[in-house]
Amino acid sequence: MDENENIKYDCNRGCTVTVDDASGESRCRYRVGCCKLSDRDWLKGADDGRCRDLFEVRFKNTRKGIYRNESGQRIKTGDMVIVEAATGHDLGIVTLEGPIILRQMNCKGIDPETTEFKKIYRKAKQADIEKWQEAIAREQDTMIKARRIATEMGLEMKIGDVEFQGDGTKAIFYYIADGRVDFRQLIKVFAEEFRIRIEMKQIGARQEAGLIGGLGVCGRELCCSNYITSFLSISTASAKAQDIPLNPQKLAGQCGKLKCCLNYEVPVYLDSLSRIPRVSEPLEFEDGLAYLRKTDILQEVMYFSYDKNSDASLYPLAAEEVREIIKMNRNGIKPESLKTEPEPASPEFITSVGDDSISRFDAPKRKKSRGGKNRGRGRGGKDRGGKQGGK
Repeated sequence: MDENENIKYDCNRGCTVTVDDASGESRCRYRVGCCKLSDRDWLKGADDGRCRDLFEVRFKNTRKGIYRNESGQRIKTGDMVIVEAATGHDLGIVTLEGPIILRQMNCKGIDPETTEFKKIYRKAKQADIEKWQEAIAREQDTMIKARRIATEMGLEMKIGDVEFQGDGTKAIFYYIADGRVDFRQLIKVFAEEFRIRIEMKQIGARQEAGLIGGLGVCGRELCCSNYITSFLSISTASAKAQDIPLNPQKLAGQCGKLKCCLNYEVPVYLDSLSRIPRVSEPLEFEDGLAYLRKTDILQEVMYFSYDKNSDASLYPLAAEEVREIIKMNRNGIKPESLKTEPEPASPEFITSVGDDSISRFDAPKRKKSRGGKNRGRGRGGKDRGGKQGGK
């Protein structure tokens, strides 16, 4: 890269912007992997001829769309293009092409035979990119002013983000509100203040987290920002099925709602729970009653204790054995003792590094010499009595 160029990463739109100090021109390049909800084209290079003129174009954050190329120009992934908008035109980046487009349309429920796609007019020129960058530079100040205006008008809403159209004539204001908001007067104030067309779009707390992005407690990028396109309802029943303590602080994500990942493993747990019997009463043995203390759902192992208030001595039983014992108790039969039951076999887990200590990479500490022979001697090897030490 030329030393006279300054680079800026625009992760909201998945591109890099370099400004040439000599000419002052802005150059934008598509940055693969920097996009929210980015997709990997695993069909790259394949061509079945069915979607040569269809392209996926992305804009700010998670807003994407499928457009038809009617420009006559050869367009490929990474190109900046001018596309059709409701009013005026917009500028976006081509992120997908080829047969993978059909997969994307299938996921989003788009029928290519009946859907009327918006058009790609042409590739973006330098003048279009300059105007686009000027519009982007206004977004942050516009959002701050919009929040102040909404607060002064006493509206129960929060402006989460502002996205300017590529030609700078229109802006989308994303807002969050618990109930219905009458913002007819607000739109008039916005139009007079910012001198643009206004579109208000309501989003939820999860969608706001996807727009902003961030890292979860797992250390990975937020799922709503990484790949989730449709948000399913999540309830505490998902946590109960996985035997997760109902702690609101640990179950809530950065959006303040229940974490989306609570739904990921629910089908596996429900499948295991279908094979685990319900124990409403203690099991009867000849040497006493055994009470259920805890259950390992995935291994299908249930732990019982003769003391219903203590976990000091737990005896594991496989779910199938518990089912058989329940049937025996109903028929008036009591097994000999829980202590004689064999421990159920569990799958072994071996780490890739074996059973080595976690401190195996630390430098060994040097042991202090206790000085068995020189103990109690002063300088020159003499003892405290003034005699020379020796054999």
